[in-house]
Amino acid sequence: MAPVSVEVSGSVATLTLGSGQRLNALGHDDWQELGEAVHRLASVPSLRAVVVRGRGGVFCSGFDVREWEGRTDAEISRTFEVIEAALQALEDLPVPTLAVVEGTAAGGGCQLALACDLQLLTPSTRIGMPVARLGLLVPATFANRMALRIGPSRSKDLLFGGRMLTADQAWSIGLVTTVAPDEDADAALDGILRSWQGSSAASLRAAKAAVNEGLGLLTKAGRGARPGPVVDPVEFQGRVKGFLRRQREVPKP
Repeated sequence: MAPVSVEVSGSVATLTLGSGQRLNALGHDDWQELGEAVHRLASVPSLRAVVVRGRGGVFCSGFDVREWEGRTDAEISRTFEVIEAALQALEDLPVPTLAVVEGTAAGGGCQLALACDLQLLTPSTRIGMPVARLGLLVPATFANRMALRIGPSRSKDLLFGGRMLTADQAWSIGLVTTVAPDEDADAALDGILRSWQGSSAASLRAAKAAVNEGLGLLTKAGRGARPGPVVDPVEFQGRVKGFLRRQREVPKP
């Protein structure tokens, strides 16, 4: 099964991620494929919207940590570059984007949801950035995607503690836009897409561009920031090994 699939129905494209295994964690090649798929969609003039969701009722748990074990800091930095390129490609799509977030959206998966214009969560979803537990050093772009929505203090609070939020908690602080009334994500998604049908395609694109233009000074500053180290040079590999060991020890259902 392809880790990234694209289905176009009328004027709406759906990007589906992962295999349904390992909480849809994506490896280096998967993130690169995601970026390429988004770039292809950017050139489709008939699109009115793009939906991003995970396979098997789970959104995305970020990067596949198995690929980081034993890697050099330079190699890990290159994976961050691939992830960020995919996220920025998604942000730069000219049409509205909507993340359907079910199950888990952690780390890079949380960033993927925030790179979309809107986020639709089911009530049982948990979302957050527990990256400090691995010894990852958050880049400015990652921090900005949170801070532009919930402010600097709340962003620092979430990043320092690394806790995962419930759907209601994420909605109450403004991190996400919608929580479905039940676990039927498809019904809630259809309702949102129907609400856009009365708007012209040009108006949808213009509204997105206008908001993004107003935020340009802040987003461009983050994108233009000089890249720094992405991992704790002392603790990262030990934390990765501990994380993978705990995963292997979890009983299989």
